[in-house]
Amino acid sequence: MKTANPTTPRWPALPRLRQIAVVFIISLLIAWVTTPVFQSPFSLVLKRTTFIAMVMLLAFTFSGTWRLLWLPRWIPRWLVRVTAVCLLAPFASLTAYVAIAGGFMNFIRANNLLSGFATSTILALFFGSLVAVAAIKREDKQRERADRLQLELEKNALEREVLDARLRLLQAQIEPHFLFNTLANVQALVEAGSENAAPVLRHLIAYLRAAMPRLNDAEATLENEMQLVSAYLEIMHMRMPDRLQFELRLAPELKGLRFPAMALLTLVENAVRHGIDPSTEGGSIEVGGKQDANNIVTLWVADTGIGMAETAIPGTGLANVKARLQACFGKDARVDLHEQTLHGLRVELIFHPEVKA
Repeated sequence: MKTANPTTPRWPALPRLRQIAVVFIISLLIAWVTTPVFQSPFSLVLKRTTFIAMVMLLAFTFSGTWRLLWLPRWIPRWLVRVTAVCLLAPFASLTAYVAIAGGFMNFIRANNLLSGFATSTILALFFGSLVAVAAIKREDKQRERADRLQLELEKNALEREVLDARLRLLQAQIEPHFLFNTLANVQALVEAGSENAAPVLRHLIAYLRAAMPRLNDAEATLENEMQLVSAYLEIMHMRMPDRLQFELRLAPELKGLRFPAMALLTLVENAVRHGIDPSTEGGSIEVGGKQDANNIVTLWVADTGIGMAETAIPGTGLANVKARLQACFGKDARVDLHEQTLHGLRVELIFHPEVKA
C-alpha cells in the first residue's frame, strides 16, 4: 500500500507545507522590517502580514491548479497567476484591517488605519508579485527537469526494448547455423561408415539436450559457455581424435560473468570448421579468458589450423559475435583477429564487463 507524502496536500488547489513555511518566513522578515513604518506592535504586524500572505498564496495555488474556463486560452498561465495574486492583495489587506478595527465603519473613521491599509496594499502588491514570479520560474525549471527525466527514462526503456529485440534476432541467426553444422558432422561420419558415428550421435544428442535450454538464456554466464564449448570440442575430438587437441583456460574469477550465450561457441566452431578441418595435419585449439588490472576482459580462441587467407573476408559469424558483444557490453567492445606465429588464427574478444550498452 502506498503511503501519502506529508508535503503533498489532500486537495491540489491547496498549498504544500513547504510553500506555507516559505511564505511564513517571508512574512516574518517583512513584518520585522516594516514594524517601524506602521508604528504598531510586532506581533500585530506579523499577524496582519501573515494573513495577507496566506490569502495571496491560496490565490496563487488555486489559479495555478484549476482551469478557468471563461478565460481565453491565449492568455499565459503565469499572467493569470500573478493577476490573481495582485487582485487578492487589496481584499486581503482590507479584510485584515477591518478585523483589527472591529468593523467596516470603524475602519472608515480611523485615518491611521486607512493609511496603513494603503501601505500594506502597496507592499503586498510589490512583494506578492515578486514572490509569485520567482515561484513560477522555479516551478517551470522543476517541470522542465521532470520532463527531461521522464524523456530520458522513456528513451532508456525504448533503447532496452530495441536492444532485447536485436539480441533475440542475432540469437535466432546463430541457433539454426549451429544446429545444422553439428548435424552435418554426424552426417559425414554416417556416410563414411565410421564406427564412431553412433557414439558421436549419442554425445551430440546429450549435448543438444543440455545446450538447447541455454540458447535463449539472457542470464548465461561464461561458465555455462565454457561447458558448452567443452562438450562441443569433445564431440569434435571423437570425430577426429588424431587431428584435434584442445585446452580450456578460463580464469576462475570470470566464471560468473554474464555473457551472450553461444557467442564463444561460434568462434570455436569457426576454428574447427575453417582452421582445423581443412588442415591435413590437424591442430589444436585453445580457449581462454583473463582480466587485467583495469578490469578489461580478454577472451580468446586460438587455433593452429590453416589460418585466414589474405583475401578472406570475416563472415556472418564474426559479425554476429561482434554485434552481440557490443549490444551487451557497449560500443567499445571489439573483436580482434591475429595471425599465429607459425600458422593459425587467434580471435580475441575485448570488453569492459562493467560497461552496459
